[in-house]
Amino acid sequence: MIELRYSLVIEATLEPDFFSFYSPDLEGFTGVGHSVEDCLYQAKWGMTEHVRLLEEQNLPSHSPADRPHRHRKLAAAQASWLKGDPGRPENAIYVYRRGA
Repeated sequence: MIELRYSLVIEATLEPDFFSFYSPDLEGFTGVGHSVEDCLYQAKWGMTEHVRLLEEQNLPSHSPADRPHRHRKLAAAQASWLKGDPGRPENAIYVYRRGA
């Protein structure tokens, strides 16, 4: 089971060992990894650190429940993938919804 506090979108690129990720729930949170598993690992620990830094700098950090538009963003990410050719690796997208 994938345990993430926030939703996560992982996108493949033309390179077989380069993926990017971001959270539509967590403003400004992005990263890169060498595999889907690497992205999940980095995101799990990076989200905690990102929120800690936001709070340390007295910047707003939202709980996942405070972001009602997140499902629209995730749906938009999935829709953009479906518009492409899902057989091409650079169009692959993996969406993990919090609590899913």
